[in-house]
Amino acid sequence: MKQLRLGVLAGLFVVAGVLSWAGARLWGSVGSLPSVPLAAPIVLAVISVVLLATALALRARLRAQRERRPGARGVDPLMAARAVVFGQASALVASLVCGMYGGTGVYLLGSLDDPARRDQAIYAGFSVLAGIAVVAAAFFLERVCKLPDDEDKNDGHSVAA
Repeated sequence: MKQLRLGVLAGLFVVAGVLSWAGARLWGSVGSLPSVPLAAPIVLAVISVVLLATALALRARLRAQRERRPGARGVDPLMAARAVVFGQASALVASLVCGMYGGTGVYLLGSLDDPARRDQAIYAGFSVLAGIAVVAAAFFLERVCKLPDDEDKNDGHSVAA
């Protein structure tokens, strides 16, 4: 598997943000802008917690297995690969969603005197922060599942499978 690249995620964020800002500006001039859902930052935060919990559980199991503790349960390679794929997919989607809500939030900054638009800007800001947490948790999960000898092979671009 290829590792996540911060540049790709940042590129997705910027492109989605610019397109979202332009779309929000156009939509705002024609009619009323669709609202940013309150559930957006909550769902992203839950995904980041699930990714972090998975990474911590796998790290503890791998450490116990490496130290040959009695009764230590090993990690199924397929389960580790699925966890990494889940993390990578979550990071890609979170980058797009962060860009989308970030662009909308930047557009909404121009009208913070309206209470409804201020609330929408706050929800968009929290969505961006929660999306950054998803990306960070995905990078941590990928690091936990990385095989030690991968740095010698393939220039460090492979993760556990």
